[in-house]
Amino acid sequence: MRVRLGKLWLIAILPLALLAGALQANWDFNLISSRAEQLYGPLGEGRGRIDDWQRLLQEQAQASERDQLEAVNRYFNLRMRFRDDSQLWQVEDYWASPVEALMRGAGDCEDFALAKYFSLRQLGVASEKLRITYVKALRLNQAHMVLTYYADPQAMPLVLDNLIDAIKPASQRSDLLPVYSFNAEGLWLPGKAGGKQVSDSKRLSRWQDVLKKMRAEGFP
Repeated sequence: MRVRLGKLWLIAILPLALLAGALQANWDFNLISSRAEQLYGPLGEGRGRIDDWQRLLQEQAQASERDQLEAVNRYFNLRMRFRDDSQLWQVEDYWASPVEALMRGAGDCEDFALAKYFSLRQLGVASEKLRITYVKALRLNQAHMVLTYYADPQAMPLVLDNLIDAIKPASQRSDLLPVYSFNAEGLWLPGKAGGKQVSDSKRLSRWQDVLKKMRAEGFP
């Protein structure tokens, strides 16, 4: 659950069209599984988790957004265990792609939030409704990452968290102190009415790294 808040402003310019195109195109899971084996070796039990991920996206394609939120949040919270990066990847800070996380069946808070974000985007949830949000988990006294969902720009966001299964409004998560959030469109600092957007082109370097890995894994 270690999150490096101090490295927020690492710049990695990424055309927005690249991300938008990848999330609108259909995902070929046969290709993705084949590429994953080439990159990472035998999938083992991960193949079943990746196949279940595909079925989840197919089953939820026509569901309401609230049902999609519940299904995606429940799937990753149930199918992945929490493991610190130093245990799982032998490095201090590592952002795994959803395929990497499902292969291991484990990840830290960033990996849960990223997997949920990409799944909901693929299901058609608009980018402006979703933000990957860095917070301080006050009870744990450490940095943490969650996915937040805004039904509209003025709405109180809902929080999808690996610490608890229930999806609650941010107003009911007094244990979380927001620090900043980002998505494909930009980066925000906390505040009223969704906060203040402070960037529309600068990207965290690890965010770019995840997208590069996903392209290598066969995502469009």
